[in-house]
Amino acid sequence: MKFVAIVGTNADFSLNRNLLRFMQKHFTKQADIEILEIKDLEAFHDASQTPSAQVIAFSDKIHAADGVIISTPEYDHTIPAPLASALEWLGQTKALNHKKVMITGASYGFLGTLRAQEHLRRILQSPNLAASTLAGEEFFLRRAAQAFDEEGNLKDTQVVAQLDQYFADFVSWVKD
Repeated sequence: MKFVAIVGTNADFSLNRNLLRFMQKHFTKQADIEILEIKDLEAFHDASQTPSAQVIAFSDKIHAADGVIISTPEYDHTIPAPLASALEWLGQTKALNHKKVMITGASYGFLGTLRAQEHLRRILQSPNLAASTLAGEEFFLRRAAQAFDEEGNLKDTQVVAQLDQYFADFVSWVKD
């Protein structure tokens, strides 16, 4: 399986990037996961713009993937503006149309990224993006600042087991 994983922020330090790096390493036997950075994309202005070479390359990687993983932080109860901008570009290139997407998120707080993930799910299912998300499945990495050891591994075996199950369900769904 070939997946792309989108870091849902343009911040230099990101717990969501850490989560995706862990997944890339942890699931290496189940899938090849390439991490994509939205910070490499320019801001979306309007639909009359022509996508840049960076947007086209980003979209081409999504088109070629079996599935997509998006890990988003939560800012003011929703996704960050740079992720919304990247999704606007992907709506224009149709890269996510009918693509199967796994949503994850990591945050400092107790709720994880509950509201951002719910909002992201609705955005992805909009007619312009037309992505598919795995119904009833969620993974929230709560208190993520304390969740990783020095090597970038998740410390809590129960959290790893939850992520393992969610990833296995996603792989199975993508294969169907």
